[in-house]
Amino acid sequence: MRYLYPRHSFQARRKQPCSIVPCARCSFYSAASFRGRLVLEVVLKMVSARSLEGNLDSCFRNLMVSSGGGRGQAEIGGDMPTLSGWKDLPMELLMRIISVVGDDRVVIVASGVCTGWRDALGWGVTNLSLSWCQQNMNNLTISCAHKFTKLQVLTIRQIKPQLEDSAVEAIANYCYDLRELDLSRSFRLSDRSLYALANGCPRLTKLNISGCSSFSDSALIYLSCHCKNLKCLNLCGCVKAVTDGSLQAIARNCAHLQSLNLGWCDNVTDEGVTSLASGCPDLRALDLCGCVLITDESVIALATGCPHLRSLGLYYCQNITDRAMYSLANSCVKSKRVGWGAVRSSSGSKDVDGLANLNISQCTALTPPAVQAVCDSFPSLHTCPERHSLIISGCLSLTSVHCACGLQRHRAGGTLQPPSHAY
Repeated sequence: MRYLYPRHSFQARRKQPCSIVPCARCSFYSAASFRGRLVLEVVLKMVSARSLEGNLDSCFRNLMVSSGGGRGQAEIGGDMPTLSGWKDLPMELLMRIISVVGDDRVVIVASGVCTGWRDALGWGVTNLSLSWCQQNMNNLTISCAHKFTKLQVLTIRQIKPQLEDSAVEAIANYCYDLRELDLSRSFRLSDRSLYALANGCPRLTKLNISGCSSFSDSALIYLSCHCKNLKCLNLCGCVKAVTDGSLQAIARNCAHLQSLNLGWCDNVTDEGVTSLASGCPDLRALDLCGCVLITDESVIALATGCPHLRSLGLYYCQNITDRAMYSLANSCVKSKRVGWGAVRSSSGSKDVDGLANLNISQCTALTPPAVQAVCDSFPSLHTCPERHSLIISGCLSLTSVHCACGLQRHRAGGTLQPPSHAY
């Protein structure tokens, strides 16, 4: 979870009596002081589910009395007013304690304690997950949307489908600043949800709707026209939504796209992929696994139009031939073409350009010379078991392909291990 601490909140409360000693090393109230430990104990007990079942005010008074308010003032060394109720708890301290607890369920419970806590959490919480909810997730989402209007990251992953369009519409109505949204496996959602997000959350940069098989391509086209800041889009399994037409709309409107997952969208053809290659030159990762209609033309277009490509998934794309591999090997995709002696030093670099992950499993038409040419062109591709990033499972004819570090060990007198075939 991430939290915002409004600067104005401390000044707004300075006129009120405060019993917390400011920390000398930061702008928050110190939990190391006696009074800080007291409030920490109070709040942690109060936000627990068991404490919330009783009367909040009486529990607060009991804890204050049992903690010995007079003794606390003596230990601190001065007259300090005590907390008279929950409204006196400083916003910064509340947010700090909630962040220490680190449980999104506590955030939801704490937002119902009083209006002060609800407002504080509504302004401070920017990252929230409701994936822990196994029942009534739809109602929970609707009841929370108006409380957390400053959310930037929201995760609602589901084991069993619960979320409905009404919940997504509530999110779109209240969470205008939302940047990242995960709605994966929301099988009950319809086009209404995408239309709502397009109108209510135009600042989205990351959207995961994998497994949402009911969306249509017209709804996805509408979304791309309004959410033009998208950088990461997961459409895996969105069979109806992902067509050549919707990919062309994404290419026209989402020029900053960096990561796109089109796994098992079997309506995609070369026409859609080539439009992506020309309209989204900043693509870093593209997953085309199961896109059985694409051919070499798609890979050639990506090799030409996406110089920053780092990860490419072609699993089960059985129309891919050696021509596609040679186009990658000779492409404008940036690569530090290091010699054999520099492989060890370059392997420790985090920013080596060029392909770093390539999945050609079940691409049975490929031959060893073509795949070896790709491996030689991109030192970050590895077939060795420790770091395998060139995945060739199901291609028994490619067992002779080896990465640079494997050949280097062999030349040094070691054993040349077969490439890893794990998928």
